[in-house]
Amino acid sequence: MSDAREKIIRYYKGTEGESSAVKLVDFATQAIKNRKCKLTGFLSPFEQEMAGTIANSLGELNVDFYGGYRGAERQRAAFCHVEFQGTPNFEIAVIKAEWNGEFARLGHRDVLGSIMSLGVDREYIGDIIATKDFARLLVDKKMCDYFTANLTQIGSTAVKTTIDELENISDKEERTKEIKATVASLRVDSIAAAGFGMSRSKAAQEIAAEKIKLNWQTVKNASQSIKAGDVLSMRGRGRMEVSEIRGQTKKGRVGVLLKRFF
Repeated sequence: MSDAREKIIRYYKGTEGESSAVKLVDFATQAIKNRKCKLTGFLSPFEQEMAGTIANSLGELNVDFYGGYRGAERQRAAFCHVEFQGTPNFEIAVIKAEWNGEFARLGHRDVLGSIMSLGVDREYIGDIIATKDFARLLVDKKMCDYFTANLTQIGSTAVKTTIDELENISDKEERTKEIKATVASLRVDSIAAAGFGMSRSKAAQEIAAEKIKLNWQTVKNASQSIKAGDVLSMRGRGRMEVSEIRGQTKKGRVGVLLKRFF
């Protein structure tokens, strides 16, 4: 198992996922050693993909994911030894922060910023579902008392914080739009321009500003190639999936089918 562990860490070495890979491999190896279940913190989609790869590579493991409701973006992973007979407990709770929506306009970024200012590590926080006058926070259950005691304002706005129930969160229903386009090439800047409705030069600027991610990793080079199944996300614009690459047109351009999520 030590050889498989080192191989995984080498694969992610030097990437944005290096520290996450080390942590996830340690969780997985503990589950194998104890022949039980080991629960991670909340993971990004990229880290979830990584957890699946690690479970498959090490063997003797199953991995399940849950973020508190169907469609959650950030989810916890439970590495369970194949001999484990129980059902993993994901230890997820809901915190509700309420404010007067007539006098304050608060969104996801405001809520997350205030939480992070409390010194809370991101792995303890799942999705944040913000509305006009309240937000529900999916959190590690052991952080409930801390949040109810310390999350008293968001920005300069006073908030009332209470413990809520998972049953009050509706499953996520994403709206999608299909975009048929032709691009000069399968470079990431070309695909981003077509999918997010901007010029290729503007897309290159956004890449340089590190606002665009490919498969949840920051794009470093505008000329990076795209393939079917890849997911592009852009800060403030959401994400899209490259559903199909349809070959060249008579004019030498490449036809693509993109699925934009809203």
